Amino acid sequence: VQLQASGGGLVQAGGSLRLSCAASGFTFDEYQIGWSRQAPGKEREGVACIKINDGSTYYRDFVKGRFLISSDNAKNTVYLQMNSLKPEDSAVYYCTFCTVSTGTIHSRSWGQGTQVTVSS
Repeated sequence: VQLQASGGGLVQAGGSLRLSCAASGFTFDEYQIGWSRQAPGKEREGVACIKINDGSTYYRDFVKGRFLISSDNAKNTVYLQMNSLKPEDSAVYYCTFCTVSTGTIHSRSWGQGTQVTVSS
């Protein structure tokens, strides 16, 4: 089972990046897949989650209206389009399995992350 994140980089505040998560080793449309992030000195936090079989999505308040999670089932890939980026979005972003309950996103089984740095 692999969730391989890519697409991070350095961008100025207000800019955009698109992260990709290539999934393999499991039946893609039977799961919920999402993104979490961890900034230095902070706890990891869920960002967005998508239910692959019906496309339903969930976002944390701090990215609503700016980030868009989507999936390409033919490619077993999940994307995170990040717009209007802020310096506080800087973190290592991980592709994970996810569930949603009690108003938050619970993440598990993340692979290697990808660094996103937003300069002011």
